[in-house]
Amino acid sequence: MDAVWDAEAGVVEWFQSWGGWLQAPMEAVSLLGSQATVPVLVALVFWSLHAGLGARLFVVVTGAGLVNDLFKVLLHTPRPSWYVHSVRPLATPTTFGAPSAHATTSLALWGYAAMLARRRWVWGTVAAIVAAVAVSRIYLGAHFVTDILAGWAVGAVVLWAALRHEDAVLARWRRLGLPAQAGAALALSLAVLLFAAGWQALFHADWSPPEEWTGSVPPGLAGASLEYTAGLAGAFFGGVAGLSALRARGWYSAAGSAVSRAARYVIGLSGTVLILAAVNVAVPEASGAAGVLREYLLTAVLGVWSALGAPELFLRMGLAERPEGAAGTEDAPLGGPGAGRE
Repeated sequence: MDAVWDAEAGVVEWFQSWGGWLQAPMEAVSLLGSQATVPVLVALVFWSLHAGLGARLFVVVTGAGLVNDLFKVLLHTPRPSWYVHSVRPLATPTTFGAPSAHATTSLALWGYAAMLARRRWVWGTVAAIVAAVAVSRIYLGAHFVTDILAGWAVGAVVLWAALRHEDAVLARWRRLGLPAQAGAALALSLAVLLFAAGWQALFHADWSPPEEWTGSVPPGLAGASLEYTAGLAGAFFGGVAGLSALRARGWYSAAGSAVSRAARYVIGLSGTVLILAAVNVAVPEASGAAGVLREYLLTAVLGVWSALGAPELFLRMGLAERPEGAAGTEDAPLGGPGAGRE
């Protein structure tokens, strides 16, 4: 790949030659595919716009993130600014390069929404967003073009699988009891994390940047990548278990007045901030296995809060209601076909 990366480094440098004035706009565009921004957007949809759609988006995007991160752990490829010092590091990621998580996330998130909308203008808008996110990541020196293409490939496969098989999977999921659902979500999340940890221990235990990488490589890449995987795995477990429990309790509707929708979002985000603050005070950041465990548990708690705790609080505060009649199963993402409606 060295010859390919050598050629692509020139492409990245050409993008960066457009001028430093583009850095702030590119950083803003990049947020549309960031896995740090996605929870805020998905929470808005789930809490305040459409519960069924928001929950499905969560499962699709988190699943895509886990698949993407596994490839990062497997491949251990550089970022352009790590590979050559002539590329300016306008972004400072701490995980390996390929596939691009921004490319995967933007395609899975916005592509899923576009396929449900089934309007040409929406498809055009989504295509522009996905392309803009890709350009921003190249400009910021975070990715080679091949990283973007690999990220799109992962996102496209996950999107295709979701659109083709989600109703069948959800119908089978519905037949499981809540303990079995929670156990399956836990087992799947831990399987991904243990595979990533085992692969690193077996094949990259003594990894260090190759001599060919002449740029600035951040320290502790292997540990940071594993913590990132733990965060995604924990969020998947907490979110899926929480959604399953919420459905067992009768689900909830995101309908309501503009005031109640806005209040739900503010209260939900406030709870998220309080959880983060409490954990940071009670459990200091750590490295190694302790850091991985901390990240997994933190995101699992946040997932349960977002998927179960916050909706139940909204119901008790009178800011939301249970769906009436058949809507209780039709709107639930874990309730079988028709889950996209409210």
